[in-house]
Amino acid sequence: MRNNNKGSASKSLALKVTALALVGSISLIGPYLYQEEECRRSADQSSNASSEFGDLTVASDRPNFAAIEDVDKKKETFFSYLRPSINIENKRITKERAFLTKISESGITNIDSEDVSYAKRLGKLYSLPVPSSGLDQAWLTEMLSRVNVLPEALVLTQAANESAWGTSRFATKANNYFGHWCYSKGCGLVPLQRNEGSSHEVATFSSSQESVHRYFMNLNRNRAYADLRAIRAQLAANGYDLLTKETATELTNGLLKYSERGSDYVTDLQAMIRHNKVYWKK
Repeated sequence: MRNNNKGSASKSLALKVTALALVGSISLIGPYLYQEEECRRSADQSSNASSEFGDLTVASDRPNFAAIEDVDKKKETFFSYLRPSINIENKRITKERAFLTKISESGITNIDSEDVSYAKRLGKLYSLPVPSSGLDQAWLTEMLSRVNVLPEALVLTQAANESAWGTSRFATKANNYFGHWCYSKGCGLVPLQRNEGSSHEVATFSSSQESVHRYFMNLNRNRAYADLRAIRAQLAANGYDLLTKETATELTNGLLKYSERGSDYVTDLQAMIRHNKVYWKK
């Protein structure tokens, strides 16, 4: 793994997570698309939202990225277009995690019926139903592993990689910035070079915001990315800021199964994060 971090703290960061990156074998499974989730809980419109996560205003019109010839301007435009959607998702997840943390700290036996109902909705959303016997610590521990933020450097880098900086057919025709597949006929766009015998399509989304939302849910609940969640949990336990470019670089090690290219894909992502460091907020 090529590590970009500086100083002893960064070296320690790499040592603590490298072992986790080796867990699991490389296999061709591709990105997954889950069925429609239930409506998300209403977003909190608190006055400190912008100061905590930055701009939350999603642009209604997609820029014509292919028409932007200046490379730096294209990158800045692309990142600025998707960044508010990332802020929205991280804000939502932070609220969900705060709820789960409150339950964990206050004790499972002390929650009311409304909290139980919300916990069940979250369990359904994250593909981890509450046990029939009721809430327990094992369920909470796994949920806290799934319900956590992702750094913008990781999200924006994968979006740029998978969508050719917003110029791909799937980005322009389907609002699909992360290469998400779907598996029912007519669910999306048929790849022009799909292998004979394959039936997958590239999912169509109503907006870039939906595409970003599905990406977050994909990484946070798909068993293929359990390694990423384990790396993230260890970093959080050791007190690292989960929103930095250094964390983004480490989390790429949990994406071996995102592409059939495996470790080469991860290496490309790490190089992109490093090369575009001037654009990251952290």
